[in-house]
This record gives sequence, structure tokens and C-alpha cells, in this order.
Amino acid sequence: MHELQDGYARFRDTVYPAKAPLFSRLATEHRPRALFIGCSDARVVPELITQSDPGELFVIRTAGNLVPAYAPGADGVVASIEYAVAVLGVSDIVVCGHTACGAMTALAEGHDLGAAPVIADWLRHADAARARAAAAPAVSGPARVTTLVRANVAAQLQNLATHPSVTRALAEGALALHGWVFDIASGTVETVDDAVAVA
Repeated sequence: MHELQDGYARFRDTVYPAKAPLFSRLATEHRPRALFIGCSDARVVPELITQSDPGELFVIRTAGNLVPAYAPGADGVVASIEYAVAVLGVSDIVVCGHTACGAMTALAEGHDLGAAPVIADWLRHADAARARAAAAPAVSGPARVTTLVRANVAAQLQNLATHPSVTRALAEGALALHGWVFDIASGTVETVDDAVAVA
């Protein structure tokens, strides 16, 4: 906790004063240009990867960068997507997976998640990704995880397209979907093509 407090002190004393006009504008304006759906993994920081200032990205982070297919009812991920698209009017959505993803590793390697039933239930949102990866040419070892990471980004783009606000914006030509895989070791981004992506 001490490191977090020290970080805040540096922000308050150095970063904030240099960006005071930006924060003054953001106090009354919220117009992000894109929705970035990434993994909760602490090594993958959307604003750092894209070099975005505060206010430029609307960010959703979930374990495994999973996007549940649309279903009626209260859900934080679904509500955040609807807000970004229907209310804020973002023009682009990026679904970003990454190398060495713990969620995809657990699935690719068949880890026993019996002691983590909530995680196991959440990872069911990657069932379509597992099917896609299984249909790819057989690979083993780390390549199996990488294949699943890519397949997962494509599957989550498909899930995203089931959301009514996204479907409408795509039909109107007001929204484009993009799939990325961030390589932690090299700092590079690979694009993932999918039928619903306009990237």
C-alpha cells in the first residue's frame, strides 16, 4: 500500500500540475473515442499500450478479456458496453488479448478449477474460443496457448456483435470492431481478423 500512496503523491505533485488543463476539461466532458476491452492482467495496461491520455479510452477489463454474449438482465460488462456505444457514441471497439494469459493458459492446459468455481463458470464465455482453437491445426506447448488467445479474441468479437447497441451501430456504419493480441515480451500488437471486425 505504501507504493500506491507514494505513487499518488507523485501524481499530485508532478503529473497533475502538468495536465491540469486536461483534467479541468475532463471534469465537465466525457467523450472517449474508443472502447478498449482487455484482460484484467496487471501486465496489460490499455492506456500505456495505446499512449492515451485520460478521457480518450473507455476501458472494460475482465479475466481473459471475455465478453459475455448478450442476454437480458443486469450485468456490469453488458451495461458498460451499452453505455460506451449507445450513450458515449464510441466509434471503435478493441478486444485485446495477450500472450501468457492466465485464463487462456488454464483452459489450454486443462487446469483443475474445482477450487475456483466462479472462475470456472466465468471461463465458459470462452467455450466458442476453445472450439475455434480445436479446429485449428494441432499444436502443442506454448503454441497451444497462443492459438487459444487468438481464437478467443475472434470469439469475443462475435459475442460483442450480439449486443443490440453494437449491432445497431455496426449496421449504421458508426462503429468498427478490432481484434488485437498484445505480446508482452516484445511490446508488439498483432491484429486478429474476424468476420465482424472492420479493422
